[in-house]
Amino acid sequence: MKKTLLLSLMLLAAPALAAAPFTPEQEARIKQLIRETLVQNPAILAEAADAFDKEAARQQQNVVAQMVEKNRAALFNDAGSPRIGAKKPALTLVYFTDYNCVFCKKFEADIEKLLQNYPQVAVVLKPLPYRAESSLSSARLALTVWEQQPNNFLKLHERLMAKKGNHDEASIAAALDKSGISLSAPSTASLDTINLNLTLAQQLGVQGTPATLVGNQLISGAVPYAQLEAAVKGALQAQP
Repeated sequence: MKKTLLLSLMLLAAPALAAAPFTPEQEARIKQLIRETLVQNPAILAEAADAFDKEAARQQQNVVAQMVEKNRAALFNDAGSPRIGAKKPALTLVYFTDYNCVFCKKFEADIEKLLQNYPQVAVVLKPLPYRAESSLSSARLALTVWEQQPNNFLKLHERLMAKKGNHDEASIAAALDKSGISLSAPSTASLDTINLNLTLAQQLGVQGTPATLVGNQLISGAVPYAQLEAAVKGALQAQP
């Protein structure tokens, strides 16, 4: 039935390609017939919308794949970006996050669960200062700790993520203190890393945090763990 209706619509429009322009009366009648068909068969619109969404997703994935290939070194091998998980990974994820993002803080548990369940996976952390001024200051301090005291990074990262709500100077200082870290100021290199992260996020089409790059698939938001795991399984299976 749907194919017949779609074919009818195509036949109605086809003369415009080969014949002279329609008269105003003909155009009005064609529009009326199309409207009546769509009103009586709304599933056609849903089918068209679904096809549009799938094509848009396919095009986005192609763009992401191109950007990943172009920026592979900066995404996966940047010395200034913290790395957790497997030392010699079969798959490396890139995780854009923000220490003030409530959704990131919830999603953090799924990232930890994923690394426990898949010891062959690593995650590169890319802090993005999207939420507030303290997003930038906390990210720079975390990146400086990674640069200067890498063994202490994970302790600080977990404490920064554990706080409910936005950070301020006092909460950041408390996280450093409770992690046993002495740090006077963020490094210059930490700002360079932040700027690189912002550039990468823009090129990949990251609209907010969290955002996770799994293979050539960019997952936006704090998706359910099952969706994250399915993407990881697919990427692992696609490995040569």
